[in-house]
Amino acid sequence: MRIQETIIIEVDPTNPEEKKLKRAAEIIRKGGLVAFPTETVYGLGANALNRKAVIKIFEAKGRPMDNPLIVHISDMKMIREIAKMNEIAERLAKKFFPGPITLVVDKKEVIPPEVTAGLETVAIRMPSHPIALKLIKVSGVPIAAPSANLAGKPSPTKTEHVIDDLYGKVDLILDGGETNIGVESTVVDTTVYPVEILRPGGLPIEEIRKVVDVKTFDRKVGVPKSPGMKYRHYAPEAELIVLYGKREDVIRKTKEMAEEMRGKGMKLGIVATKASAYSGIDAEVVELGDSLEEVAKNLFSSLRDLDKRGVDIIIAEGVEEKGLGIAVMNRLKKASGHRFYRV
Repeated sequence: MRIQETIIIEVDPTNPEEKKLKRAAEIIRKGGLVAFPTETVYGLGANALNRKAVIKIFEAKGRPMDNPLIVHISDMKMIREIAKMNEIAERLAKKFFPGPITLVVDKKEVIPPEVTAGLETVAIRMPSHPIALKLIKVSGVPIAAPSANLAGKPSPTKTEHVIDDLYGKVDLILDGGETNIGVESTVVDTTVYPVEILRPGGLPIEEIRKVVDVKTFDRKVGVPKSPGMKYRHYAPEAELIVLYGKREDVIRKTKEMAEEMRGKGMKLGIVATKASAYSGIDAEVVELGDSLEEVAKNLFSSLRDLDKRGVDIIIAEGVEEKGLGIAVMNRLKKASGHRFYRV
């Protein structure tokens, strides 16, 4: 699928201009594809009620059809038109919508099977980003939207990432600058109780536990009920290895591996919380930042940056698995193909 030219429109991320969004909304209603920012990552949107439009998402991304999509809505009325909300889902929606949480609930017949990979459940979320929320309202239809990247690659947190992956494959890109959170939404299956976390993300699991009982999310995947469960995701072109443990041990092991790689003529990239800690190592080093919020926001962008620098192997420094750190480590595990080592 090839579109002659992708339109790019810059939009104010805090007070989006309705005139600009009307153009995007018209494309959505006519069955086209629009990439837009959310508070988590950029999404690739199509009318969730239009089967042919939804199929275009899979074609543009090269995404397997058995990988379900998330449907984005702008208000509770829209949810009830497409899904059967249970008491637990209502409770979580009241507490966390709009925000970086997705709820898996039973669907209504109006949702095409392509959206849900043939399942009787649908994943729904109400984004808090002003552009995303207003686009859905102006469109007047729920918008199915996975991340706006080629399947398997790091998720896009900047417009340039969307352009790199999807220019010529989508009708329009709404440029709202960098996203705030940087990792996708937390996906919660509300059709079971205790609820099950299908994908950790931008809303810490600790916050969800304050509202409902939660089961672990580390389970074997049969039929995926959520994106990010079955296939390798978030991966850079370079080979990725994750090292975790005490920082001094991670730095020591990284130095050893760097020497070995240099001897093989390989170019090394390092993703770390503090770049200065790795001074003296012959490598391209990208700093994520001290806080878990900074690490989450910069993770995908850092992996893409190192790919552009032409590194052969990336060593990523693991973080503590709490709060947003759970989502960060989940993404690193999947991106590395579980090449994940304690040192």
